[in-house]
Amino acid sequence: MHKTGTAWWQHGIVYQIYPRSFQDSDGDGIGDLPGIMGRLDHLVELGVDAVWLSPIFPSPMADFGYDVADFTGVDPIFGTQEQFDALVTEVHRRGLRLILDFVPNHTSDRHPWFEEARRSRDSAKRDWYIWRDPAPDGGPPNNWLSNFGGSAWEYDAATGQYYYHAFLKEQPDLNWRNPAVRAAMFDALRSWMARGVDGFRVDVIWHLIKDDQFRDNPVSPDWKPGMDPFHQLVPLYTADRPEVLDLVREMRAVIDEYDDRVLIGEIYLPLERLMAYYGADLTGAHMPFNFQLIDAPWHARTLEGLINEYEGGLPPGGWPNWVLGNHDKPRIASRVGPAQARVAVMLLLTLRGTPTFYYGDELGMENGLIRPDQVRDPFEKNVPGRGLGRDPQRTPMQWSAAPNAGFTTGQPWLPVSDSFSEVNVEAQSGDRRSMLSLCRALIALRRGEPALAAGAFEPVSAEGDLLVYQRIWGTDRFAVALNLGSTAARIALPERFADGRIHLSTHLDRSDALVGATVELRADEGVIIAPAKSAQVKP
Repeated sequence: MHKTGTAWWQHGIVYQIYPRSFQDSDGDGIGDLPGIMGRLDHLVELGVDAVWLSPIFPSPMADFGYDVADFTGVDPIFGTQEQFDALVTEVHRRGLRLILDFVPNHTSDRHPWFEEARRSRDSAKRDWYIWRDPAPDGGPPNNWLSNFGGSAWEYDAATGQYYYHAFLKEQPDLNWRNPAVRAAMFDALRSWMARGVDGFRVDVIWHLIKDDQFRDNPVSPDWKPGMDPFHQLVPLYTADRPEVLDLVREMRAVIDEYDDRVLIGEIYLPLERLMAYYGADLTGAHMPFNFQLIDAPWHARTLEGLINEYEGGLPPGGWPNWVLGNHDKPRIASRVGPAQARVAVMLLLTLRGTPTFYYGDELGMENGLIRPDQVRDPFEKNVPGRGLGRDPQRTPMQWSAAPNAGFTTGQPWLPVSDSFSEVNVEAQSGDRRSMLSLCRALIALRRGEPALAAGAFEPVSAEGDLLVYQRIWGTDRFAVALNLGSTAARIALPERFADGRIHLSTHLDRSDALVGATVELRADEGVIIAPAKSAQVKP
């Protein structure tokens, strides 16, 4: 237990690794488990607490691991079961935790379960998936759409029925209404926890249950040509069904069979629905992922509003969390620019709740440039020209100015970003004002100060491009002032911070500078301010 009295997943920082892109150890151009193990010291030096791995299970790789063919194995591309066990040991030896991505909504169409299910309508595993007869005209049973383009129904000529797939046709959805499916998937969770895994990030958890009447989804009044075609319909009957919360509670009960584990849910939903996934009496997901910083316009008043709304909407005892980037969304430095990316990481690491880093964001990595002939993402291939492809944010980690950024001695599976000669771990480790140095300093400060790790959040009134708040733990306070604008701005500080000092600036150049009743923030600057000692008072 941390000195704040919080669990590791509350005071800690989660670091997401996309295994294909982190470090290749054998020259095949694809990252692997030994590569990750060889780079763990970078995570220790950075100061994070937990490693989250995107899927490493056996897979045909139609969706690069999110099409699972065995929920209890390791794909040979990434390594062996023994290498995974060695990774768990090395992670724990360094005082870190290991979180696995779990993909319960669907399997690969090459999973033995589905191969058996499609043999005949009488197969013992037929009801493990979702099958329907054709519509009277022979077409799909209803209007449900795939997230990756086109109908969500694929016709199986051998048995004369359609099966449902929320994503690729190679990813048939499991029927979570079937108790045998639930039992098998829960046993898979247990098998990983028995091997030392500390928790799970559960993929598309809000998709697990579909309407048992198979009603058509309503047409969206907001969709316009050129937008993602999936959003033509409101997924009323294919996601966030009322019964899914019962499943999340059952999954949490399995997690709770083991000590000190965490359940994190991937959920892209409006705030009021997101909060439901904490469950009654907090018996749902420990942390339903909060993606507001990924999707919101980067304006101070917008962010202020969503932060206050999120804090106010949490159920009693619900623990907040914040995410700046992941494998599905453009990188933060590309969304807001390199200068504001520094302000963004200060925001991430000083808000109340658990922060999640995406690999490379500690360097300010931007989206890579992917030529049409280099596209690997099936989403981009299915829905081209809409800017929906996810390859740009999955380019290899940039370790050094060596060939291929030190990621591989072979041909990388995706091209290394052109920025790697300057934007890399080796170069930034030697630069006291680099993004990496800023992230290390922020994390060290957060780890050492209970007010920043677990303290209360209190907004401070501000205008224009300024976002200001306090973090409070007993008599300790910090003010965080962020300038989201491109011009300098001055702000009046709360009275107790007059004659305080700047503890840390995103520019890394005026630590310990004294402030008066006001402080001037330069363009694209954030500061953490400590009050004068005499001003420390109980909240």
